[in-house]
Amino acid sequence: MMALDARTAVEFILSGGQCHDAPQGRLLMETVGPLEGAPPLVMDRAYEDDRTRRAAWSLGFSPVVPPKSNRANPWGYDAALYRRCNEIERLFRLMQGFRRVFCRFEKLDAMYIGFIQLALVYLSIK
Repeated sequence: MMALDARTAVEFILSGGQCHDAPQGRLLMETVGPLEGAPPLVMDRAYEDDRTRRAAWSLGFSPVVPPKSNRANPWGYDAALYRRCNEIERLFRLMQGFRRVFCRFEKLDAMYIGFIQLALVYLSIK
């Protein structure tokens, strides 16, 4: 999920539970498309691989992600901006308040996506 803050989601995609986050994150960035002005893209360490960071740069984002401790060539990042990563986690926590979304009662992906969208609309106007 891409979000602006703790209440505003920009885009999300549904993936299997066994899928790794990084390829799904690259697909999500491509869905949003290229942007001008290099807005910061705050990501957690699951997205810190070189391929994801290159994809973010190529689409016009400025990736803000700390390198893993075992990196041979670590890079610098804006730690103050990275602290805002918890806003996205707060959005996930708010989404867990909707039992239908949290437990995934729906068998069809289209129905589940519909309930996620309904929950996001409710959170954005609440």
